[in-house]
Amino acid sequence: MNAPAPATPVPVQPFTLQSLKAAWLEFAEQRKLYKAEFQLLNQEIELNDSTVVLHLMNPVQETLLNSLKAELMQFIREKLNNFTIQIQGELVVSDHKQVIYTNREKFEHLATKNPNLRILKDRLGLDPDY
Repeated sequence: MNAPAPATPVPVQPFTLQSLKAAWLEFAEQRKLYKAEFQLLNQEIELNDSTVVLHLMNPVQETLLNSLKAELMQFIREKLNNFTIQIQGELVVSDHKQVIYTNREKFEHLATKNPNLRILKDRLGLDPDY
């Protein structure tokens, strides 16, 4: 009986954040025609051990990253000669404030700060939309 041949070790070449960003931007330049992908690839990344974390603004970008991940990972791994690199998207929750446009939105905003405004509106029979 022949014993199975030992598996060849996966190449692990050390790399820096600068070399990662250079390879990342090179891949992004190849995707310049695809505006959504290009925007996604130009967002902030960080490195945790051998995992690249891409900060995502919304769930749509997560779907886009998942469709692009295999090709991107292969490119980065070959460029940096390190086949342990993983790519992960992380949804960033922003403290985005809602812009108040209408009179009703203005009233509701003020009424959350001072509930007495609702009582006053009801007693005087006022309509914030008018």
